Amino acid sequence: MFDTAIAGSLPKPSWLAETEKLWPQWKTQGPELQQAKADATLLWIKAQEDAGLDVIGDGEQARQHFVHGFVEQVEGIDFEHKVTMGIRNNRYDAQVPQVVAPLRLKGRVHAFEAQLARKHTKKKLKFTLPGPMTIVDTVADRFYGDKVKMAMAFAELLNQEALALQADGVDIIQFDEPAFNVYMQDAADWGVAALEVAARGLTCTTAVHICYGYGIKANVDWKQTLGEEWRQYEQVFPALAKSSIQQVSLECFHSHVPPELMQLLVGKDVMVGVIDVASDVIETPEQVADTIGLALKYVPKNHLIACTNCGLAPMSREVAMAKLEALAQGAALARQRYSV
Repeated sequence: MFDTAIAGSLPKPSWLAETEKLWPQWKTQGPELQQAKADATLLWIKAQEDAGLDVIGDGEQARQHFVHGFVEQVEGIDFEHKVTMGIRNNRYDAQVPQVVAPLRLKGRVHAFEAQLARKHTKKKLKFTLPGPMTIVDTVADRFYGDKVKMAMAFAELLNQEALALQADGVDIIQFDEPAFNVYMQDAADWGVAALEVAARGLTCTTAVHICYGYGIKANVDWKQTLGEEWRQYEQVFPALAKSSIQQVSLECFHSHVPPELMQLLVGKDVMVGVIDVASDVIETPEQVADTIGLALKYVPKNHLIACTNCGLAPMSREVAMAKLEALAQGAALARQRYSV
């Protein structure tokens, strides 16, 4: 009961990149940077194992950003002439590359870090990829002229990499779709369909992570405009429940998401966010166990995975480590409470 996992990202060590930033600059380059990325990946694998997590990730240590880490390896995208664009429905401005030609993969994208992680943990390995809709929302289109067409093109490339990651020995492939909480009708109309293309042919476990964003100011401010009930999940969960995606990650602790919305994911494994990524306050094991208990009103025991609300990348390393430990300890306490 109650496997534990992180949503995806973890803080970069100060010797690898700038700290507590969403778009950190690397501290070195070339072979030295590659070695630093490997060292940071191994550091976080051990930290997750030491904390007692059941599902291990690479912490996205080899990527500057969860979207651009993928699209940097795609032909047809101009990174030399970035433009400023409002993303997540203009929640904040970002410097984004431009799609200027047909999209093709240059080759493997994440072989280095996936194979490294697989070699160094015997636990279940989860690897994250950006979802098609979220990629479309994080690049400027100067070629396709149609969001759905471009999303499907990205989905085909994601599928190529996902199948290769599966061959690398990855147990769970998770697609990150924060855009599903912003463009809810589009998510239901074509976002889930694009996700199905990205996951086509996979025999490993498939997952989607839908959150309200990292704990950065723009997201915190946005959440304050959403009122006392955050019902965004209500529009996309029914479509996901009908999909082939097996696991769904959502926010719960310290959010205004009505917990009963989890009932809409009948038949799915639910990764319940029991760790707040927008606060440096460390959760107690009791708080984590209480959140799991709340979710159990709507999710069967054998379908509940204890997770973080979102990635931990912008947090300090010390806080992130303590939250990992709280996650594992809280799940252990919940097993004692709810094992009968």
